[in-house]
Amino acid sequence: MLRFENVGMRFGAGPEILRDVTFLLDAGSFTFLTGPSGAGKTTLLRLMYLAEPPTRGLITLFGCDLATTSRSKFPALRRRIGVVFQDFRLLDHLSAFDNVALPLRLAGKQLDHYAHDVEELLDWVGLGSKLDAKPHTLSGGEQQRVAIARAVVGRPDLLLADEPTGNVDPDIAQRLVRLFEELNRLGTTVLIATHDRSLLERTQAHEMRLVDGRLIEMRTPRA
Repeated sequence: MLRFENVGMRFGAGPEILRDVTFLLDAGSFTFLTGPSGAGKTTLLRLMYLAEPPTRGLITLFGCDLATTSRSKFPALRRRIGVVFQDFRLLDHLSAFDNVALPLRLAGKQLDHYAHDVEELLDWVGLGSKLDAKPHTLSGGEQQRVAIARAVVGRPDLLLADEPTGNVDPDIAQRLVRLFEELNRLGTTVLIATHDRSLLERTQAHEMRLVDGRLIEMRTPRA
């Protein structure tokens, strides 16, 4: 599904943000990416969803060596990835329903084919009564839940979530983790970047840990 081999990343002439990062995400796996603020988690995710090329090293995504794959093929690869951004990136002029439905509309699906799924998903994240709400009328936590629903609505092959529970209370956080687990059960490979270790304690997921740009520890679930 996704392989990094000795990947390094720096911006300009600055120091390396990521150093010799090597790992493999198997198809269908569920993984937490942990580490303190500034460790490089967000930068690592940006490499995963093709927002940046690495300074050095090899990245293989869906069987494609990104160093030799034509950039014209990147949009098709990105469409197989769902991303939950820390800054939500909702479209202000669209309702919660339309923000969530956007990936399906862009894929050419018709409203009558996805309306029920979008409504059901917004209800699952606790926003069933706010289908028509615009982002500026929602709290930060509500916007985050809309962003999560948008990322998962198309059942992507790979889901990358950057601190997806950072603005919600513990009960909602657990509901969202259950949503990720259900998506994983249906076949999506899931990676969640977080500094909240309480999320790990309630799951049987793998853990990759970044400290100062280095992948220093991997934990596998207990039997």
